[in-house]
Amino acid sequence: MASLSVGVACVLVVASMVVPSLATVYTVGDTSGWTSGVDYGTWTKGKTFKVGDTLVFNYPTMHTVDEVSSSDYSTCTVGNAIRSDKSGATTVTLKTTGTIYFICGVPGHCTDGMKLAIKVGSGSSTTATTTTTNSDSSSASPNRSPFAAFFTTWVASLVILIINISVISFY
Repeated sequence: MASLSVGVACVLVVASMVVPSLATVYTVGDTSGWTSGVDYGTWTKGKTFKVGDTLVFNYPTMHTVDEVSSSDYSTCTVGNAIRSDKSGATTVTLKTTGTIYFICGVPGHCTDGMKLAIKVGSGSSTTATTTTTNSDSSSASPNRSPFAAFFTTWVASLVILIINISVISFY
């Protein structure tokens, strides 16, 4: 019975230490932000979006971030947003799998390319897709620290070692 409890404790410790380091924060458009003249199709290439990741939209308050339906995304229909924000700094945590659609709700901006479709997967094998027509963009790596991943793995290993030593000396 004691070995089962220790095994469950080890799994919980490892899961709690490693899982948080897997989420990624993406700044939409990188240093350009959410604005006209950015090719969001190029921006998403090579990125993998998963449940738990976060999108950060930085933009002048003359723009909006509107989450819309697939049909409103395709036709650039404004005024039917599922959610809308115009604060200049919008954060969206990806909570479910599937495709999520964003446009700028200012008339004409979506048709000029301010639209983003993100395919969200539950694992690391899903890649991003988007449709746009503009061509100026920048690309950067997601904000993930290799040191943080190493450190959490090291701490989890140390905790497991300590638990194993405790169990051995208990017997």
